[in-house]
Amino acid sequence: MKIRLEWYYTPLKTKQSFFMKSDWMSVPSSLMLHDDLEKTGRLKKIEFLDEQDTSWTKKQLIKFLKQFETEPHDVKAHIDGGFDVATRNAGIGLAIYYKQDHKDWRIRFNDTLELLEDNNEAEYAALHRLLMQLTEMNVHHQTVRIYSDSMIVVNQASGEWPCYEEHYIRWLDRIEQTAQKFGLMLEYELIDRSLNREADQLATQALEGIEIKSVIEKV
Repeated sequence: MKIRLEWYYTPLKTKQSFFMKSDWMSVPSSLMLHDDLEKTGRLKKIEFLDEQDTSWTKKQLIKFLKQFETEPHDVKAHIDGGFDVATRNAGIGLAIYYKQDHKDWRIRFNDTLELLEDNNEAEYAALHRLLMQLTEMNVHHQTVRIYSDSMIVVNQASGEWPCYEEHYIRWLDRIEQTAQKFGLMLEYELIDRSLNREADQLATQALEGIEIKSVIEKV
């Protein structure tokens, strides 16, 4: 999570206050800046704002940092979806990397879905399933980096391209609602298919009826 500070400052030997705001910074840096400004004795009012313009108190941020050490953070995920035209079944694959309790972890899993219309919808289903998994892991109020080889999903989900297909819009609405509810900032990166082999293989295995689910510590 990134924080921006907004405050009113009264220079020495004046009675006039000036409104000021900082660049985006980490939570620890925002707390350090707050304490440094407070030492001057000329700080009149200060507010901590996150990337969704939610206001935090200093006490809340300190509590958040303590929880952060034991909760999943620094989350990165590879997603992929596949679609079998003959059976109209879809397979999704996800590989999630994160830190927790000062250790590195990886979750890999896949699933088979029905009643989807095409491969792009399978990609959207994989993205939505990622959000559901993150909420189950209690991932909240942080940036999540998402890697996908689907140009349509990456550009539509990031807002670069408009979306007119009703069956895609339904997925986008669910994804946006979940992200907002849990304070997740989703950053998308389009990667070559060769760099998304892990998620691609998981999606393919799902279509082949091979179920995968594992959690391991990365050493």
